Amino acid sequence: MNADDQKIQGINRDGSAAEERAPASDAQQTKQETPTVSRGSVLSLVAILLVVAIVVAVFGIIARKHASAELTTYTKNTSAPPVTLEQPVMQHGGREIVLPGNMQAFTLAPIYARTTGYVKAWYHDIGTPVHKGELLAVVETPELDQELASAKADLATAKSNASIAKVTSDRYGDLIGRNAVSQQDTDTAAQALEARNTQVASAAANVQRLEELVSFERIIAPFDGVITARNLDIGQLITATGSTSTSGGAISGNKEIFDISAVRTLRVFINVPQIYSPDAKNGIIAKLTLPQYPGRTFEGKLVRSSDAVDPATRTLLAEVDVDNRSGELLPGSYTEVHLNVSSAAPVLIVPASALILEPDGLRVATVDTNHHVHMARITPGRDYGTTVEVLAGLKPGDYIIGNPPDSLTDGEEVRVVNPNSNQNQAAEGKR
Repeated sequence: MNADDQKIQGINRDGSAAEERAPASDAQQTKQETPTVSRGSVLSLVAILLVVAIVVAVFGIIARKHASAELTTYTKNTSAPPVTLEQPVMQHGGREIVLPGNMQAFTLAPIYARTTGYVKAWYHDIGTPVHKGELLAVVETPELDQELASAKADLATAKSNASIAKVTSDRYGDLIGRNAVSQQDTDTAAQALEARNTQVASAAANVQRLEELVSFERIIAPFDGVITARNLDIGQLITATGSTSTSGGAISGNKEIFDISAVRTLRVFINVPQIYSPDAKNGIIAKLTLPQYPGRTFEGKLVRSSDAVDPATRTLLAEVDVDNRSGELLPGSYTEVHLNVSSAAPVLIVPASALILEPDGLRVATVDTNHHVHMARITPGRDYGTTVEVLAGLKPGDYIIGNPPDSLTDGEEVRVVNPNSNQNQAAEGKR
């Protein structure tokens, strides 16, 4: 028996013999001494790690949402253009109002070509006074002259044929009384005469038409006035009105060759605010001032008005006529028209930097309590350089943008940068 398999006999306390196994090897002892990890402990550890991961993820999402909200708020606050608000100043007007106006010629006639040809000569340049019926230019039309000659020849042929038809018809009329010809031949001869007469009338009308066109070779002045534009030169090809051909340097028929203005009397159109419309009566005297004549006034008379207030501008369109026999006043000039009124009315004063010039007139940008822009069309009064009178379009208490950016549009939201303004405080409180 080996030592490893040998059983050790011992003696129990009671004296009985007992067998004992031999001690196990070192590897077996180590295996028996290693503690066993329970499945419940592993699940607890996984659960703790999962909770920690969820908590970290929740905190991360909340932080990202908060940062995104702050970025959105910052972008919204900074995307709106910053503006500075001002209030128009109330000023009580006097007994005289000053309205802007543009001088216009009493009669203005653009003259167009009515025939196609080459310019043979022109006799009056810009700034030249002309009288009614005076020759302005001559146009050569050789093709048209040949057409007129051909038309006259056709008219002569038609008249000759009509004469022969008349002789034949008369002869048949005499023979029918003697029963020498039939009624059918007589009627045929009469109808032939009528047809020849119709051809004569048609040829005569064609000749008259061409003679009218040939008469347009001579361009004459339709009334007394001054040449204000000349768009032709010798040798230049001009086309009749309605033609759009401009090849070879030709003047299109859609472009005038002369402009004539009657300037002995000038018209000045003004827009009278509704509040002063009762004072805009026909016959009242108006005083006109022009920047090129400082210290001088010119007298005009209000001759007519539209008798209706424009709902877009709340103004009355009126016309003032000015005597210009001296020729000092020029059409197209800017003027200020001074009208006396029966009662003084308050006006608003705004800075000149607040005005926005648009094709349909002047506007100012007003801002409501929600910080939205509204473009208000105004009627300006006197210009003081840095400030301008507003006669219509604004109400006392309106807030306007002192220096609006060029990109500002109607309805756009803006950011007010003067927080001390009452309008801004009211808007913030409403929000």
